[in-house]
Amino acid sequence: MKPNIHFNLLANDYAASFALDFKQARAINRHHHFYVGPTNSGKTYHAFNALIAAKSGVYLAPLRLLAMEVRDKLIAAGVPCNLITGEERDIIDGAQHTASTIEMMNPNKLVDVAIIDEIQMLQDPDRGSAWTAALVGVPARQVFVCGSNAVTAPCLQVIESLNETVEITHLQRMTPLVLEDESLCGKRYSKPKLKPKLQKGDAIIVFSRKDVLTFSARFKQWGFTVASIYGALSPEVRRHESERFCTGQADILVATDAIGMGLNLPIRRVIFSAIHKFDGVAARLLNATEVRQIAGRAGRFGIYETGFVSILEDDERFHIEHMLATDDTSELTKLPIAPNFNQLAEIAEKMHTAKLAECLEYFAQQLKFENALFALSNVATLHAQALLVDEFAPKMALKDKFIFACAPISINTNIEKDYFLMCLQSAYLLAPRALPAAPHWLDVTNPKHFNSKYLQTAENLSQNISLYAWLSFKFSQVFTDGNSVKAFRNHVSKYIENALLTQAGYGQTAREADILKH
Repeated sequence: MKPNIHFNLLANDYAASFALDFKQARAINRHHHFYVGPTNSGKTYHAFNALIAAKSGVYLAPLRLLAMEVRDKLIAAGVPCNLITGEERDIIDGAQHTASTIEMMNPNKLVDVAIIDEIQMLQDPDRGSAWTAALVGVPARQVFVCGSNAVTAPCLQVIESLNETVEITHLQRMTPLVLEDESLCGKRYSKPKLKPKLQKGDAIIVFSRKDVLTFSARFKQWGFTVASIYGALSPEVRRHESERFCTGQADILVATDAIGMGLNLPIRRVIFSAIHKFDGVAARLLNATEVRQIAGRAGRFGIYETGFVSILEDDERFHIEHMLATDDTSELTKLPIAPNFNQLAEIAEKMHTAKLAECLEYFAQQLKFENALFALSNVATLHAQALLVDEFAPKMALKDKFIFACAPISINTNIEKDYFLMCLQSAYLLAPRALPAAPHWLDVTNPKHFNSKYLQTAENLSQNISLYAWLSFKFSQVFTDGNSVKAFRNHVSKYIENALLTQAGYGQTAREADILKH
C-alpha cells in the first residue's frame, strides 16, 4: 500500500458531492411523504393507491418477491407494469410503471411517483447504501417512504439539506396486538404439551432451515397441513408456500424471520420458538425491531380482529414483552453510502494497481469521512469477493472485477463460492458457459419415483441459477443461456415445492437437542 497518495476525489468530497451525482433528482422539486408505523398499519396501502393513480411510477422493493407481488397487483388493477430485478427483465410495451428491487433503481428515468419500501433497511450493514441512493436519487416528483419510524430522523436531515419538502404521517396498527398471558408449554418446553395448543392460523417462527423442516414434518405427522418459508428458498417457492397458507391449503406456517419483511399473510398468532438467533458469529437475543417486525405479522386487518403473540416457555415472555414495548429508534445518525466504480478506478490509476481489493482497502482505511449526513457503508462483503476476484482473475478489467465483487452470493457457503469461481473463470477466459445441467432427480412427472432427499441440492442449484441469471445481463456473450433461465428455474422450484410436502425433517429441533445435552 502507498498511504500518502494524494488525489482530487477525497472521501469527504465524495460524501459532500454524493447528492449532486443524481442530476435528474436534483433538477426537479421532489416532495416526500413519509408513512411510518408498525406492521399492519396500512403504510404501503396509502402509497400504493398513489402509485396506481399516477401516470408513471416506480416501486423500489427490498426483495425480488415483493417486486413481483407489486407488479402483479398493478397489472390486476389495470396498470401495465415492468419488472426489473438483478435476475430478470420483464418489459411490457408502453408500460409507464416499474416494480424493481432497490438496487436496480434507475436514477435517470423521471416518474411522477416512487415508493421506497422498508426504509428501516438503511440499518442493513451490506445493503443499506441502496436505500440511501434511493432516498437521495430517485427522480420522482412525489416520493413515498414507507417503513418503521426507526430511521426517520437522519432521513429528514438529508432531505432538509437538499431543500426538498416533506410531510410525515404516523400510523397506528389497525388491529390490536396481544401477547398471550401463558406460554404454550409452561415452565419447560415439551412436544406433548405443544401438540394440543397449535391452532389453524398459527405461524411458528424459527431461526434455522433445519428447524423449519423439522417442525414442518412433525406438524404434518400431527395431522396439520403446513407451509414452509425460509431464506434458502427462491422467491418463486416462497410465493407458492405463501399462497398455500393464504388460501387455506395449509393450516400452519413454519417460517424463519424471512416473513418479517413485507409478506402479507393471514396469520392469527405468531409463536416464537426461541428468543435467540445466530447472527453469523454467536447466538444473541432478538432485538426490538426484529420482535416488532415478526410479531406484527399477526392479526391481518380484514381477516382477524386481534393479532396474538406467544412463546414456548414462561421465562421467554418477559423478553418479548420488553421488546414490544421498547422504542426501536435506530442509533443510525448518518446514512450509509458505498464507494462507486469511478472512485475506485481513480484510486487504481493513482496507485498503479489492478487489484480491486487494494483500492477498497485504501478507500476504507486511508480516506476519512468528515460529513454530517453520510458515512461509508460496510465494505467487508465487497472486499471479501474482491480478494477472490483478484486472486482468480488477476488481469480482468477493473470494471468487470467490480461487477463480480458485487455479485449477490454468499461466499461463506462453499457450494455458492465454487460456482461463483467457475463463472468467474468463464468470464475471465471469455469462454461461453451454459446453465448447469438438469440432474436426473429433477423429473417430478412420476410421483412414485419422486425422492425428497435432494431438497438441499435443489436449493443450491436454485442459488446457482440465480447467479447465472444475474451474470447473463452483465456478460451476455459468456452466459449465453439467459433465455432458458425462467423455464429451468420453474422446473427446480416445482421439485422444491414437492419436496417440502414430503421431507421428513431432522428428528430434533435445536432446542430439543440442547435440552438433551443438559
